Formats: sequence, structure tokens, C-alpha cells
Amino acid sequence: MSFNIAGKFFNPSSQKKKLASSDRPWVKFVLIGIAIVYLALILFIPAANVFAQAFQSGFGPFFENLSQPVFLHAVKLTVIIALIVVPVNTVFGLCAAWVIARNQFRGRALLISILDIPFAVSPVVAGLMLVLLYGRTGWFGPALNAANIKIIFALPAMVIASAFITMPFVAREVIPVLEESGFDQEEAAKTLGANDWQIFWRVTLPNIRWGLLYGVILTNARVMGEFGAVSVVSGNIGGKTQTLPLFVEEAYKQYQTESAFAAAVLLAGLALVTLVLKEILERKTQIKDIE
Repeated sequence: MSFNIAGKFFNPSSQKKKLASSDRPWVKFVLIGIAIVYLALILFIPAANVFAQAFQSGFGPFFENLSQPVFLHAVKLTVIIALIVVPVNTVFGLCAAWVIARNQFRGRALLISILDIPFAVSPVVAGLMLVLLYGRTGWFGPALNAANIKIIFALPAMVIASAFITMPFVAREVIPVLEESGFDQEEAAKTLGANDWQIFWRVTLPNIRWGLLYGVILTNARVMGEFGAVSVVSGNIGGKTQTLPLFVEEAYKQYQTESAFAAAVLLAGLALVTLVLKEILERKTQIKDIE
């Protein structure tokens, strides 16, 4: 189709041919090459080196490093923290997402900004904040000491730090899904006599299940890999308050490189599982959107 603009004949198809003919194929390959080199330098080569260092002495020493009591305690403590933090932040994220997505109120934007604070605050600063609150000389320190309750350099502080860092993940994944789903199905269920609990389990939860699972997976991955905040509040005591990321750092500092890289491989495996689950959930979400 052609038409006349300001007395001049204009043909869109010929214009597209000119643009296509003026493209330089080498530009595309240069950009792809730059991206590959960049990823290789900061991701692929370091990751390959971790695996190479972990298995340089064979599989026997690798599994022997994974059977050390200090390492096993670090894994156990990491799992315990995840088992506490993930359900707590899942419930909190659902409640926060429901309030934000289903209501318009004054201060809503402020509440969303507060929810995003863990994204903006350094984990080390977050850990220091907890020390200033619950430490021996902190705001609540004298009262906690009087009650013989230990928060800092113990499991409670590690749980609180991990919960603070991972607080927004579930809410941030569920809020857009709730806003997109709207109120129609919930209102229809209410008119049919369903109570709030039935509406949540039979209408709301099925609609948000993929976003919720996505948020839970991200929360779990961040809890298990958190280093900064936990290192500040834990004291990093081997066999007592040392999580898996802290074990990697301490083993490397003590020149126990094979143990450090073996633990790093385990963390990398957890990250890989997270990525696979993330990809599966994204495909499920895309299929649901198409349907």
C-alpha cells in the first residue's frame, strides 16, 4: 500500500527494504560475542572453576568433605532457618498482598515502599540494625538479659535477619496476580453463599498458586544463600551458629579449599534446582495466560 504525504509518494514496503538492506549483520554478531564474553568472565568460568576445584581430588574426598560434622551442622542449621522463615514470610506475604491488592487506602504507596525496604537496605546494615536493637547494649538488650533471653549470636537473630531480607518476595509476586485476577470470581462465590475461608481456598488460592509458588521458591533460595545479615548477627561460630554460606567463607579463610568448594557446589546445586523450578513455574504461568 502506498500513499502521498506532503505531495511525495511514500511506499512502506520499499522503506522496509531500505532499512533491511542497510542492516549490518556483523553488528549482531559483535553484540552477541560481547554478551557471551561478559557472561563467561563473570558466570561460566567462575562456576566451572568451583566445580573443578571441588572435584580435583576425585569424588571420594568430595563426599568426605561433605560428611564433616561442622559441615553437616551448617546444613542442618540452614534447613532449620529455611523451615521457619519460608512459612512465616509466606503467610505474611499473602496477608500483605491481599491488603494492598484488594484495598485502596491512604498510605498505600507508603506501605508498598516500606515492603520494598529490604531490597534497598544492605544486608550488612540490616544485621547491624538487629544488633543495635537486640544486642547486649541495644534498645531491648537490658530487658532480654534480665529475662535470660539470647537473641544476638543465636538462632533467633539469624531467623529474624533472614526473615527481614526475604520479606518482600512472596508479596511482590502475589500482588500483581491478585490485581490481574480482579474481584469478579470472589464476588460471585460470595453471592452463592461461600464464606471468606471458602472463597480463599477455592477461588483466590487457585488463581494465585503459580505466583505464590514462585515467591516461595525465591524466598527459600535467598534464605539458604543469605550471608551478609546472618554473618553480622550470628557470630559465625562453627558447629553452633554457622550456616552453609558462612561455612564456605570460613573454610576458605582457613585454607580448607576443598571443603569450601564442596560446600559451594552444594549451594550451586540448590541454585540450579531453584532455576529449574522457576523455569517450570514460568512456563505454567504462560500456559495459564494463553488458556
